[in-house]
Amino acid sequence: VEKSEIIDGSRVAEGDVLIALGSSGPHSNGYSLVRKIINVSGCDPQTTLLEGKPLADHLLEPTRIYVKSVLELIENVDVHAIAHLTGGGFWENIPRVLPENTQAVINESSWQWPAIFTWLQTAGNVSRHEMYRTFNCGVGMVIALSAPEADKALALLNEKGENAWKIGIIKASDSEQRVVIE
Repeated sequence: VEKSEIIDGSRVAEGDVLIALGSSGPHSNGYSLVRKIINVSGCDPQTTLLEGKPLADHLLEPTRIYVKSVLELIENVDVHAIAHLTGGGFWENIPRVLPENTQAVINESSWQWPAIFTWLQTAGNVSRHEMYRTFNCGVGMVIALSAPEADKALALLNEKGENAWKIGIIKASDSEQRVVIE
């Protein structure tokens, strides 16, 4: 890859749209907390059902791999940044791709948490802030691009089989808080 083609987030700007790619579950993150919640709750992951499926099946769902869809997106749309929501969740991963004086504003009502995350929050009495720090809460990846490219990006990603949606925008801000979820 040529240095000029590296997507490093430096072109993220006020007004950019944030596109989410849905996760398949926890994606190998937060399992120390998951084990603690299971132990404290006393549930049996084999017999505790969520949406008609054992809790264990939700927890063992393989991590979704986005590489083919994202490579095609990069070939067809001017992508400004890509944040993979791994350990550290929203609070740590999204700021890594934001230039100074910008802030990601996430619209929490743009998606519904998958059942596994709602169960973990309730069973473990986990705060909303901690959920967004530890887990992806149904969002495996966030992509920043210019607003005029958003519809094209969504169509391409959904055509490739991704569950993709507009999750937020980039605003100018000198706040220490780089991500706001409202």
